[in-house]
Amino acid sequence: MDFKTFSDFYPYYLREHANLHCRQLHFVGTCGVISLLLLFFFTGNLMTLVLLPVVGYGFAWIGHFGFEKNRPATFKHPWYSLLGDFRMFWDILTGRVTAF
Repeated sequence: MDFKTFSDFYPYYLREHANLHCRQLHFVGTCGVISLLLLFFFTGNLMTLVLLPVVGYGFAWIGHFGFEKNRPATFKHPWYSLLGDFRMFWDILTGRVTAF
């Protein structure tokens, strides 16, 4: 699928995250990424930046391969997927997307 805008992509992204456990793991991973970024800004420790993809992708990929049974959208749409992850995180926080 080819998406011209993020607005076109996001409904697809949500369909690829239909499983509750997958969304929960994405949420936890994004919390971890945000925490590591904050830690980096306060400490300047570069190791926290090395851990960003491990934490972010680690939880997400467990959700996709273990629960959703699909390939992460990151493989075909890396930038839209990154935006989608933070948008879904916000939508979970604001109650637009159910995860808990």
